[in-house]
Amino acid sequence: MYMPRAFAEDDLAGLDWLLARDAFATLVTCGGDGLPLATHLPVLYARDGDGVVVEGHWAKPNPQAAHVGQALLVVHGPHHYVSADWYPDKAEAGRVPTWNYAAAHLYGRVELIRDEAALASIVARLGERFEPEAGGRWRYDPDDPRERALLRGIVGFRIRAERIELKFKLSQNHPRANVSGVIDGLRGLPGERAAEVAALMADRLARRKTD
Repeated sequence: MYMPRAFAEDDLAGLDWLLARDAFATLVTCGGDGLPLATHLPVLYARDGDGVVVEGHWAKPNPQAAHVGQALLVVHGPHHYVSADWYPDKAEAGRVPTWNYAAAHLYGRVELIRDEAALASIVARLGERFEPEAGGRWRYDPDDPRERALLRGIVGFRIRAERIELKFKLSQNHPRANVSGVIDGLRGLPGERAAEVAALMADRLARRKTD
C-alpha cells in the first residue's frame, strides 16, 4: 500500500487494536487465470512479539479454497471524510478535502487446513470470539455428528505474516492547528465513525513532539 512516512506505524499494538475492533477482513489471492480473487471473512488473530498468525476458513466451493501461495489480508479500520473547511489555514494554503483512515495489509503464504481436528478448532474458536458480541451462547459440539459433518464443507487456512504494513492516516502531515480543527469538525458530527477517527487523531496529536 502507498505509505507516506508520516502515516506509517511501526508499533504492532496498532494492529492488535484494529483486529480487536473488527476482525472481518478481506483476503486477496491471485487466481490461476491471473485475476485477483477476494473473500470477505472473519479471522482469528494471534501475535507473539513480531510473529503474527491469522486463521480462518472458506466454503469448500470457493475458488480460493484451493489456493496455495502468497496472499494479502486487508484489515479495515475506522475512516471518515475530512472537509477542507475544518483547516484554519484553508484560504492561504489552498487546502482540499481528504479521507482519514486506519488500515493494515498482511502478506504471507497460505497454508491449507483440511484435518478435522484443526478445522474443528478454528470453528470453535471463531464461535468463542464472536458469540459474546452477539449475546449468543452457541459452542461447537464435537460430539454432535451433524456439526462434525459440516466440517467437510469447509477448508481452513493459516497465514504467518511475512510483511506487515500498518497505516494510520490521521492528518499527521498538517500543522497542529489543522489537526485540532479536523478533530473538532469530526466531534461535531453524529455517529460513531466520526467520533472514532477523532479519538485516534487526538491520541496521535497528544504524542506529537513537533509542530
